[in-house]
Amino acid sequence: MKRLAAQQLSLSLGGQQILQSLSFELQSGEMLGLIGPNGAGKTTLLRLLAGLLSPDSGSITLDDLSYSRLSHQRRAKKIAYLAQSGTAHWPMSVERIVALGRLPHLSDWQKPGDNDRRIIQQVIVQTDLRGFEQRQFDTLSGGECARVLLARALVAEPEILLADEPVAALDLTHQLEMMALLKQFCSRGGAVVVVLHDLRLAAHYCHRLQLLMHGRELANGSPAEVLSEPHIAQAFGIRLREGSGSIGTAFTLPWECIPAELPSP
Repeated sequence: MKRLAAQQLSLSLGGQQILQSLSFELQSGEMLGLIGPNGAGKTTLLRLLAGLLSPDSGSITLDDLSYSRLSHQRRAKKIAYLAQSGTAHWPMSVERIVALGRLPHLSDWQKPGDNDRRIIQQVIVQTDLRGFEQRQFDTLSGGECARVLLARALVAEPEILLADEPVAALDLTHQLEMMALLKQFCSRGGAVVVVLHDLRLAAHYCHRLQLLMHGRELANGSPAEVLSEPHIAQAFGIRLREGSGSIGTAFTLPWECIPAELPSP
């Protein structure tokens, strides 16, 4: 089922054309990776889908309803936006920051109820934040901050998650953990749009990729279809070294996280 779709989006900012006649669609249970060089329009597209920007032309629909017919609160209940480069300047506890994600489900001045607290605790467990609840956000590492911000997005119980470079500046372990959490969200019926620069992660975790260049779509399809040598050469100006194997082996991800419950040998 097509959940989120856009037709012929165009947008100029500061006199510069950022997106040109770009179309997009997202299915339930799908993780779609937006890839492309810097300045390709990936973050701008994500911000349009989040309702933070309005296109000059074109349309966006959620469950076949135009964005113009949806209230901000209804969109906020269905779509969560995980912005790029979450900073750690808030002197607030982890639990309070995660709880902010429930605001779309609360009326003005309403305090979280028992069901809200249950959901918050459930997400804290899912994102491996047990024991962090009273830690101050501005004392956390980059990987810990990323998990907190993801938890804040997930407690809204969204159906769609828009994640802009969620693994940027994370070490390898936290990159794999973050991508695994996003894939778990899809396995439970959600849908994810994720901006990635690491093509290995994109190939390994995403069901489908959309490759952008100069605000237009260059390729759209399975990782095997999109990450072809001609597409990579055109978009990034790079090629495989001689003797380095096939294009498929270039995007092999040979690592996975070790489950914590495994006993030591």
